[in-house]
Amino acid sequence: MKILLAEDDPNLGAIIKEYLEAKGYQTHLCLNGEEAFKIFLREKWNLGVFDVMMPIMDGFTLAKEIRNHNKEIPIIFLTAKSMKEDTLEGFKVGGDDYITKPFSMEELLMRIKAILKRTERSDGTTAAQEFTIGKYRFNPLLNQLHFNGTAQKLTSKEVELLRLLCMHKNDTLERNFALRAIWTEDNYFNARSMDVYIARLRKYLHNDPNIEIINVHGKGFKLIDRSTA
Repeated sequence: MKILLAEDDPNLGAIIKEYLEAKGYQTHLCLNGEEAFKIFLREKWNLGVFDVMMPIMDGFTLAKEIRNHNKEIPIIFLTAKSMKEDTLEGFKVGGDDYITKPFSMEELLMRIKAILKRTERSDGTTAAQEFTIGKYRFNPLLNQLHFNGTAQKLTSKEVELLRLLCMHKNDTLERNFALRAIWTEDNYFNARSMDVYIARLRKYLHNDPNIEIINVHGKGFKLIDRSTA
């Protein structure tokens, strides 16, 4: 699932992005509406989360531009205002929901899930997602890693960790982010536990020489897929 996030407050944007990615949503953060519109045109997205008050291009204008190209993508507006007129304007330009700041991350997640559940019947956006890792196929919903017709059953922790690695494939997955996302706390014992799971995943993936999980010193791990390089 891919979410396009437009929020001009870099701190809030980073918090939302980190939270949504921890929940399994690939999230791209833009700091203004113009940047978000350019990114929207280049890739396919499952949902947009747009701040209303942004420089260069505000959230309402961004939504109008997007609706000229895509009538179906769900849009949630974020705003510091609570005026009824703003809420009505948001729905007029094609918004599906509206959240007033400050809000909890849990509330945002609940609304995202509710909207995606409503839309999955018509466009199939929430169909089971598979990842291709070299010669492997990874299905997080079935907890399975497939290679040459053989399925390796994974534990829930292995699934969560491999999914994060796949979402950051050929890029660094930060250790403290993975610990907070999966174990909820970054401490010595959880870090050692994660090292054990990394070792297991390396063993499961050893049949394809193009696949490697490397340590990035002082940062975290990187799932290397040389077949896509």
